[in-house]
Amino acid sequence: MSRHARIQAFFDAETWTVTYVVSDPATGSAAVIDPVLGYDVKSGHTHTRSADQVLAYVAAANLQVQWILETHAHADHLSAARYLQQCVGGRIAIGENIKQVQAVFKNLFNLERSFLPDGSQFDHLFKDGERFRIGQLEVAALLVPGHTPADMAYAVEDAVFVGDTLFMPDVGTARADFPGGDAHQLYRSIRRLLALPRETAIFVCHDYPPETRQPAWETTVGEQRDGNVHVHDGVTEEAFVAMRTARDATLDVPTLILPSLQVNVRAGQLPPPDDNGVSYLRIPLNALPGAKP
Repeated sequence: MSRHARIQAFFDAETWTVTYVVSDPATGSAAVIDPVLGYDVKSGHTHTRSADQVLAYVAAANLQVQWILETHAHADHLSAARYLQQCVGGRIAIGENIKQVQAVFKNLFNLERSFLPDGSQFDHLFKDGERFRIGQLEVAALLVPGHTPADMAYAVEDAVFVGDTLFMPDVGTARADFPGGDAHQLYRSIRRLLALPRETAIFVCHDYPPETRQPAWETTVGEQRDGNVHVHDGVTEEAFVAMRTARDATLDVPTLILPSLQVNVRAGQLPPPDDNGVSYLRIPLNALPGAKP
């Protein structure tokens, strides 16, 4: 656990996602990392149960939200960033390479002409190595591409929030077969993170645990280097890329990839409503790889 920052995790069992609230006890300032907007695929309804747990904690702890941080444009859950901002304020931020991701998915979904792939939907775009503050806590934004071109990690004192780049050691690493993904880049990004001191706490964004344990989300650089099933010390880049490429070829498309990306490239904003006042999601037919046999 970080020496001064207070870290509270919220596990969303519907999407296996972990949202974090990182706060500075000295000032009451806080950042929310990777908030979840619930989505029911059968009815098309969204819900805010997960985000409301975060809001309740923020209110009970009397925190002032400065930042709402996205590690990347997620393909497995919708972002509640805009909902949280409407409730408690804060600047929504992501890595500057989100512009590449927006350009890809603007084309895939044939989004409205007014949607510009320039990152303007977010309040701030981080550059690699950029430093900012949560109250008195200094944070470094680290570019860790590979899963997507825009993945960022956020290092706060002796803790780092790695998004989807790494999972718990017995689960491994993120896939690298999304548009703009690259297994070579992913390996190098992981080695960048694992070059941090061994005692650095790693907080992951998802856990897909084996049946032998409950969901977990905190590990360390040392535990990852010693025991990550995909990328422990001694695994070469060539071996990792071969493993990751073969494994990714067996994976199905994430269940929520189509609804989530249409919302997440907009910083958690739903698509603009039609003239009847209803927002619609677009389903591109026969445009993505099909389910694996």
